[in-house]
Amino acid sequence: MFGPVRGIAARMRGVFRSEARDREMANELASHLQMETDEHIRRGMPPEEARRMALLRSGGMEAAKEAYRDQRGLPFADSVARSIRLAVRSLRHSPGFLVTAVLTLALGIGLATAVFTVADAMALRRLPVHDQNRIVVLWGRSLDGRFDNYPVPDAAHFARESHAFSRAAYFAWFGAAPIPIRNGDRVGRLRRALVSGGFFDVLGTRAALGRALRPTDDSPGAAPVAVLSYATWQQQYGGDPDVLGRSLALYDGIHTYTIVGVMPQGLEYPSGADFWAPIASSLPPSVVKLMGFDVLGRLAPGASPADAADQLSAYFARPQSSVWEHDVRGVAHTLPDLVLGDTKPALIVFGIAAALLLLITCVNVANLLLVRGLARVREIAIRLALGAGRATIIGQLLTENALLAFVGGVLGVAVAAGAVRLFTALAPAGTPRLDEIRLNGSALAGAMAISLVAMLVFGLAPAAMTSRVDLQDALRSGSRQTGSRRRRLAAQALAAGQIALAMVVLSVAALIGRSLVNLERAPLGFRSSHLLVGELAMPAKGFDSPAKTNAMLEALTPKLGAIPGVLGVSPVVAAPYSGSAAWSGRAAAEGQSAEQTSLNPILNIELVGTDYFAAMGLPLLQGRGFTVDDRAGTPAVVVISRSAAAYYWPGQDPLGRRLAMGAHWEHAATVVGVVRDARYHALREAVPSIYFPLRQSLFDPSPTMLVVRTSGPSADVIPALRRVIGASVPGVALASAAPFDSYLYQPLAEPRLNAFLLAVFGAAAVALCAIGLFGTMAAMVQQRTRELGVRMALGATAGNLTAMVLRRGLSIAGAGIALGLLGAYATNHLLGVLLYEVSATDGLTLAGVAATMLGVGLLAALIPARATARVDPVLALRAEE
Repeated sequence: MFGPVRGIAARMRGVFRSEARDREMANELASHLQMETDEHIRRGMPPEEARRMALLRSGGMEAAKEAYRDQRGLPFADSVARSIRLAVRSLRHSPGFLVTAVLTLALGIGLATAVFTVADAMALRRLPVHDQNRIVVLWGRSLDGRFDNYPVPDAAHFARESHAFSRAAYFAWFGAAPIPIRNGDRVGRLRRALVSGGFFDVLGTRAALGRALRPTDDSPGAAPVAVLSYATWQQQYGGDPDVLGRSLALYDGIHTYTIVGVMPQGLEYPSGADFWAPIASSLPPSVVKLMGFDVLGRLAPGASPADAADQLSAYFARPQSSVWEHDVRGVAHTLPDLVLGDTKPALIVFGIAAALLLLITCVNVANLLLVRGLARVREIAIRLALGAGRATIIGQLLTENALLAFVGGVLGVAVAAGAVRLFTALAPAGTPRLDEIRLNGSALAGAMAISLVAMLVFGLAPAAMTSRVDLQDALRSGSRQTGSRRRRLAAQALAAGQIALAMVVLSVAALIGRSLVNLERAPLGFRSSHLLVGELAMPAKGFDSPAKTNAMLEALTPKLGAIPGVLGVSPVVAAPYSGSAAWSGRAAAEGQSAEQTSLNPILNIELVGTDYFAAMGLPLLQGRGFTVDDRAGTPAVVVISRSAAAYYWPGQDPLGRRLAMGAHWEHAATVVGVVRDARYHALREAVPSIYFPLRQSLFDPSPTMLVVRTSGPSADVIPALRRVIGASVPGVALASAAPFDSYLYQPLAEPRLNAFLLAVFGAAAVALCAIGLFGTMAAMVQQRTRELGVRMALGATAGNLTAMVLRRGLSIAGAGIALGLLGAYATNHLLGVLLYEVSATDGLTLAGVAATMLGVGLLAALIPARATARVDPVLALRAEE
């Protein structure tokens, strides 16, 4: 076993002048080699490698090199297997580093994979239509920006005349609207999209089952047919292939559709559509003539979306157009942008946050590898002395990094699966393509790609730097290995970089969080507690005119108000936060010209009962509300909101002034009251409103929604409401009823989801940078043990050393915070519409984030700093001899 040792000792005798001294030195060398060999074996090193390392330390360089060369020239597969075995052995001997690095990678890779999975389903995966980017949707926008979705009044004519489209269709401008349906003896609701017969031909999509709608389905006298969305087919019909030919009956008793097809998964336009039906078989011609539509078209060769928008602008500017249409311009949006909708900004922010978190992860692991490399300087020197080339060393280190990336990637897939399930559980209703978001082959390929990129980012530079060793200095330095100044500075710079990146992520999370708080605290203008919102389902027979419907509502509301626990009831036009389902229009003040009228704001229109303001808890600021005397045949009256009064008559008393909707001065109404601005239809802003009394029947059609004020929990009165409605008006039913607060879920769901997910990203970023800074400071203390011992021997106290280490840690954190503030100022403007009543560069938020990161830096440096107080100067100096 020790033959090579004796040979080395024999060759060394000629170097010494005294044979006795030679013998003594040889015996001492053999004993020393035996001790070192046993020590290496106890540490888990194979005997052959332990002997080679002992030989190297003895000065037997040539013999050691020869022993190393015996292992070279192996076949490629054996060489790879040997590299993997060495990598596994090396990582196994550093369990703390292994666990930290793998968990760090799993977190970064997992969250990045989850974001990729969501983005792939919602944005990257193509829609089930032909050449999706050539499909555009047109509508109008007023020059002042107050009306963003102005419908095309004669869409059929424009679709025929437009030269920008090779084919065109149109659909109801209010999108997919919920309507009551009959489901046996129960009342249900589905969202119906009314489309022209060529709608699916323009899309170029084929049905997943059955057929799509045809142009012949949208003609007078055609049998009423409908096609289901894929999600409705699965959820309402259990994916039954025999659904074709079944009936879909509306509650009105007139419309019964025959289901002729199921559209493919992923086709969700208009947004939220449960089924599509032809316009002609769904609405009488008199109603169709009064409706506005959005135009959907496939661009002709050589045409662009801008060309289509210009043609619509020219259409609005025609002489026969109404006065206010002359100030409307056409706008065009590609179908993918509309399907993605309001989620696009959030996806961009999540993508950036995930990329930053992955970069923090890579920087963190790179820092850990660099710090670990400082402790492996002598090991690398020994390998180089044994004959290994620098490329071999780098290859071995990259093998270790690849193993880390592989294990981290595998665990990252599990993290991604959990994150995706959490996202789909928390995502608000109406999130596009939500049913398609799942881990699949693309997501796993993405995870592999992310792991590979991460390995290259975090592994290559540390491997190259670690392999750059001065052999003689390393072998002369004994057990003291501090690494070069450049490597120490690199580790500290990486720690500062992590803090800077974490600052950016945390500032985004803080701004989104403040926006959510501001939105949740936004004053509604009315009392939302103990308020119930219900929808009536009415058969067409007996309620085929506004007068009949209004008479029914006038007779019904007093009976509902007599129910114990009910304090007030009133009809309303639309459900809260129903978007385009609400009524709106421009009002002209007496004395305004047509040009002035065209610049007036768009008002939310409400048709309400006598007790509306009491039922809503909407206090009057001036004048009066409606009374039983405000009925048909009496002078028309209105109540307006405070912002509307301030616009029309700034600084003046609005009471007694007159308003008319558009140019309809025959229905001009006198302002009798002013109320607060209410956030009933839009949570982010209080839309100026105008209220008309139901009893004067100035508008057609009539409302079908009810608001009910209760003395106790609003849900408790729902059974009584159903009984009274059913008993009072045969055929009329309560289709749905829910406390008002439940309607707040929809406008708050996306902000809450954004805030939650970004909080997760921010917390992960903070944790990772704390780990990185802690590792850097701990390594610095370990590497400078001799220096600390010298300082203590010269009179420095433990407090002095602790303060020195803390100063270094805080200087690293301070540099990272400064860079992070610059990054936050540069990137936070991308948040755009996601913010509410907070600036993208809000000083208070950024100061809070900076203070948080400074505290994290202090805590991360405190433990290594306190370790300096336990340094024994005698042992420190003796260990370095």
